[in-house]
Amino acid sequence: MSSAARFSSLEVRGLTKTFYDVAAIDTVDFDVVSGEIHGLLGENGAGKSTLCSVLAGLYRPDAGGITIDGEPVHLRSPHEAAAHGIGMVYQHFRLVDSFTVAENIVLGMGRSLGRGALRKVERQVGELVDEYGLDIHPGAYVWQLSVGEQQRVEIVKQLYRGARILILDEPTAVLAPHESERLFRAVRHMVDTGHGVVLVSHKMQEILDNTDRVTVLRDGRNAGHGRTADLTRQALNRMVFGDRHVGASSVALTAKVPGDAVLSVDDLVVEGDRGVVAVDHVSLRVRRGEIVGVAGVAGNGQRELQEAIGGLRSSTSGRVVIGTTDCTGRDARARAGAGLAFVPEDRLGTGLAPGLTLEDNLVLKSFDRPPHSRRGVLSSAAIDDTARRLTDGFDVRGNQAGMPVSFMSGGNLQKAILARELTEDHEVLLAAALTRGLDLGAAEAVREHIRGERENDRGVLLFSEDLSEVLELSDVVLVMYRGRIVGSFDRDEIDVDQIGLLMTGASVA
Repeated sequence: MSSAARFSSLEVRGLTKTFYDVAAIDTVDFDVVSGEIHGLLGENGAGKSTLCSVLAGLYRPDAGGITIDGEPVHLRSPHEAAAHGIGMVYQHFRLVDSFTVAENIVLGMGRSLGRGALRKVERQVGELVDEYGLDIHPGAYVWQLSVGEQQRVEIVKQLYRGARILILDEPTAVLAPHESERLFRAVRHMVDTGHGVVLVSHKMQEILDNTDRVTVLRDGRNAGHGRTADLTRQALNRMVFGDRHVGASSVALTAKVPGDAVLSVDDLVVEGDRGVVAVDHVSLRVRRGEIVGVAGVAGNGQRELQEAIGGLRSSTSGRVVIGTTDCTGRDARARAGAGLAFVPEDRLGTGLAPGLTLEDNLVLKSFDRPPHSRRGVLSSAAIDDTARRLTDGFDVRGNQAGMPVSFMSGGNLQKAILARELTEDHEVLLAAALTRGLDLGAAEAVREHIRGERENDRGVLLFSEDLSEVLELSDVVLVMYRGRIVGSFDRDEIDVDQIGLLMTGASVA
């Protein structure tokens, strides 16, 4: 394993980075020291990811400087950042799907990947996994892993490469509460052994509970900082939002009698990527004017069930009916035509084409019909008009003409997918990890769209590893464990303790 140089402090002064003549960060100051967790807060698009990407060597700053222990450094590549002991786990992962966990971890390190060497790497990775309580198999292929498992690969990769400062971009966004607790036990072990950790999070209580200091960015500039123990949730909210104070949502679902079923899944069996059953005889119903939430720890068949319903994965047996159309065996396009809108958990890999512009992404489902095209000829004016209407209606920010959508923040990516999916004719919305990585304001805007679907008599099937979100939004809560539905609760009979036990298998015979 790599042995990066130990250091005690990293400082950033006056850092500026622009894209397409727009400053993503503007004269930002920041620092982190060994043996601490430093929280980084701000709305989507506030500049957090850009600052971290500069520290990780992915972007070069236009102005400002970085020092380590008082010595100036120039981080011109991720390799140079790693040589200085800096590693970052991005919100959108940097992994090669066709490689194993161990192969991804040593990729780019100049290591031989012969059979004997790879076995040694797998043993070393296994030791790190055991030490920090991270549950992944070194020989598994990345394309076989859930989003949560892929995040763990990124964390182990940085530890393996000797990172002394670890930047974690929304590390608990895909984790259940007990997994988050386990992660922070591992993080505390890191800082106790001299690491410095930058925690990028939109969860106020998470920052208050787990960090030693906090820095807040707003509109690309410093908006506040201090010792976490000296700050309250209200003070942090004021720093993040300024005069636009946003508190936790207290919106209650109005009483509503659901209508006919708009999605019926009957006895569905789906194999996972390793050829074993991932969805084990699942049946469920979603009715008009109803939100059905699926709770569960990542890796229990949720991804395979979503893909099977969405037409991205074949099922071994069972039926999927959308509206009144039997869509069993039909592809994703046919299911969209039957009335399914789909917001997948993987925004940039599945939900959007990262190399295309926002305008092109917003018409991916309608570019081949009027007004966006006539007789096979695209209408740029019509596409631009639709893009303006959708970005205004869904408050999608940060776009510049000709810019690839991959440069946009996570919250704006999510709102762009919702804008495209919810403005197409549909009867039911299949949505996964809707607010993963979003700040409070963006998350509440997304949830409001979900409530709007219910009020407009559409059905919603919502997957989320955030139990509080499932409980807040759902009329019916289903619990998924090891590919099965192991519990079902109507809103007026929800038992949080029982749901938590079912999520971890404790109450499953």
